Order: sequence, then C-alpha cells, then structure tokens
Amino acid sequence: MINSKIVCASLGALATLFAAQASAAQAVATAPKAAAAPAPGPALPGICVYSNERAIGTSVIGKFVIQRVQTITTQVNAELNAEKTAIETDGKALEGQRTTLPQEQFEQKALQLNQRGQALQRKAQIRSKEIEATEQKALGRISSEIEPILKDVYTQRSCALLFDRNALFGANSSMDVTDAVIEKLNAKITQFAFDRERLDQQAVPGQ
Repeated sequence: MINSKIVCASLGALATLFAAQASAAQAVATAPKAAAAPAPGPALPGICVYSNERAIGTSVIGKFVIQRVQTITTQVNAELNAEKTAIETDGKALEGQRTTLPQEQFEQKALQLNQRGQALQRKAQIRSKEIEATEQKALGRISSEIEPILKDVYTQRSCALLFDRNALFGANSSMDVTDAVIEKLNAKITQFAFDRERLDQQAVPGQ
C-alpha cells in the first residue's frame, strides 16, 4: 500500500538544500578574522601584489553582483518553499481522508502527491545549478572588465612581477595595486543587468 507520507522523503532533499544554504550563510557571518600580518619590510622595486577577491568584493560592481545574486536566491527559495508548503498541506489533508476514501483512490492520490514531491526535488536541484551558473557568469563579466585595467596598472606601476596577495603571508602595502584597480573599475562600471540563468527545464514537469 502506498502511504501519503512517502512524500516526506522526496521533500527531504529540498529541506537539506535550505539547511545547507542557511549553514553556509551562518559560516560566513561567524568566520573568524585572519590573524594580523607582521610588520612588513621595505617595498621591493618592480614587485607588485594584487587581490582579485578584494577587488571584486569591495568594488561597486562586485557589491552589486553579490546583492543581485542574493535577491535571485531569495526569489528562488520563496518559489520552492511555496510549492513545498502546498505539497505538505495536501499530504496532511490526504492522510486525514485515509479512512474515508476507497483504498484505490487513496493510493492514486498518494502516488500523485509523491510525484509532485519528486518533481519539486528535481526543480530545487536545477534552481541551485541555475544560481551557481548565474553567479559564475556575472563574476566572469567582472573579471573581463578588470583584465584590461589590471594590465594598465601593471604597466603604470612598472611591475616586473605580480603576485596574488591572498597567496602571500604579508606584503608592504605600497606594493599592493588592488586599490588602484578598484578605483579604475568603479569609474568604468557600477552595474549591469542580469537575471537567473535558465537551464534545461524539460526535467521539471510544468516548466
């Protein structure tokens, strides 16, 4: 006999997705601050350092993209939660009809409910991949805007070598060209329109 509560298994992965998102957000909020680097030595001529993460994270366009992706994620979660709540409500209603519905009809409705739960689980997986693709594409756009700026700054500062600041324990701040890149990036672009990427929707019935 098919039990209407079987839909809970289909919704389990969705609940795990929401929990993982909440956990990730909490981890970011409570992440310990890095230990202060020791006092740097004198600047080395021709040696420059740059942090792409800081350029993206603190630039106007970077903050815009982060906020936009957060907004898209909130919209997706609202969509999925609404469907999840509807399925759970219908599941409880069906369970209350267990003793009044003919067995065959009850099992058919339970099967349909389970199929809805499985479809929602697949949709949640697709939406998660869409958000990831959206973020990567937007960050790629920022990187394409930064590349010529970084080349210009590299030439202007007479850099012979350019190191990733995040890979170094410490560096004299006068060797860091990140602020110069951020300043030029802010003057070049502050935002651009983008929406959630759409992946193959055939895997999600009704989409």
